[in-house]
Amino acid sequence: MVARVIPVERFDLVIFGATGDLARRKILPGLYRRWKEGQIPEGAAIVGAARSEMTAEAFRASVATALDEFLSPRDIDADKLADFLAMVDYVAIDARGEGGWQALGEKMREGVVRAFYLSVAPALFGDIAQRLHERGIADRAARIVVEKPFGTDLASARALNAALADHFHEDQIYRIDHYLGKETVQNLMAVRFANILFEPLWNAQFVDHVQITVAETVGVGGRGEYYDHSGAMRDMVQNHMMQLLCLIAMEPPHSFEPDAMRDEKLKVIRALDPLRPGELVRGQYRGRDGDDYLVQSGNPDSRTESFIAMKLHVSNWRWKGTPFYLRTGKRLKSRASEIAITFKEPPHSIFGESNQWRENVLAIRLQPDEGMDLRVMIKEPGPGGMRLKDVALDMSFAEALGNDLDIPDAYERLIMDVIRGNQTLFMRGDEVEAAWAWVDPVIAAWEARDDRPEPYEPGSTGPEGALMLLHRDGRRWREIR
Repeated sequence: MVARVIPVERFDLVIFGATGDLARRKILPGLYRRWKEGQIPEGAAIVGAARSEMTAEAFRASVATALDEFLSPRDIDADKLADFLAMVDYVAIDARGEGGWQALGEKMREGVVRAFYLSVAPALFGDIAQRLHERGIADRAARIVVEKPFGTDLASARALNAALADHFHEDQIYRIDHYLGKETVQNLMAVRFANILFEPLWNAQFVDHVQITVAETVGVGGRGEYYDHSGAMRDMVQNHMMQLLCLIAMEPPHSFEPDAMRDEKLKVIRALDPLRPGELVRGQYRGRDGDDYLVQSGNPDSRTESFIAMKLHVSNWRWKGTPFYLRTGKRLKSRASEIAITFKEPPHSIFGESNQWRENVLAIRLQPDEGMDLRVMIKEPGPGGMRLKDVALDMSFAEALGNDLDIPDAYERLIMDVIRGNQTLFMRGDEVEAAWAWVDPVIAAWEARDDRPEPYEPGSTGPEGALMLLHRDGRRWREIR
């Protein structure tokens, strides 16, 4: 089964930071795959921009090397690759100076969509936006894409928003969060809003609790110095996990339009209660032979968390009284991301005490095997009387829709949405600021106490305190598989 692709308009896409890791690993391979699938039209142009002095031919060679490194051999088609590289150009540019801007302007064409992907440090966002505007390279219809981290606190996020707003309107700014581009995340919206089955049950009357888990097996590795100034709260909770929470908890929007969706997400963030004492656990993996956060971060006195678990409350009519448990961490036992909605038990069992009820759980798997399953109670087969058993109604997207289905990577989908001018899966400025406004007091509280994170073994499920967070409520975390 081949996914239907919708071509986009001709475009000029400028990638600032085109020689960096993100461009080589995700952006350029994603663009090639969309070209190979026929989604990018003839006449599109991709311009790499970076400080390095090199010719367009040398840049094309580096792009070919990146594609060979980060794509599977079956993705590479010699003819398609040659045609793709023919649309690639390069300009050496000084983001904070004058070098290269005239050359970039001369490469821009009239009558096509202009998009600018800022795969650079946030400190450069304002400088690049200013020069694009002042040089007339970006017109009113242009789109600008900015990567996370979008600020490190509320003040810095506001400063970044202001720097972009000086030169671009909000409808031109695309703040990317690749989690929102995942197929399963979008299927979460389809499950909720395209089916009558779950919506009547999607509230505190029927939902016991919600768990959101994003577990990684890798440590901080070569990102140790950067990560030590960020931690799990800034790196994962404020953006990725907050977005997943919003999609679970939001009210149905009046339409599948960008601002309608983002209005409802913003309401969820503003309805979050302040975190209470005892509802947060921070952890830090501590191991041997270099598999230790303090070693990898280069900071033997670090108090930065590599794991965080928390219990959140959304104070509105739909969710009052239903806890949301979030956890994320590095160097855990498996790589897994899922959202699990656990429903309440029936008010009365007619099957007697010998039949133990098991929770009905709707689990949405984001990675590695995208899909979802719903655990329900059935009669156990056989003549032994009415004995109940819980089973999973399981759906893997690859199996249900065909193993040959070509599911785009999140970056592929999001870049194409930028070209289409569709902001539905991108964060709005007030949404980012609202998330930081909730997160800042939490970080300030533990910094004021000078808390040390609780140690946990690499390859485990996290610190003991995270288990107790749910145990005190008579619940337990789902197994990280």
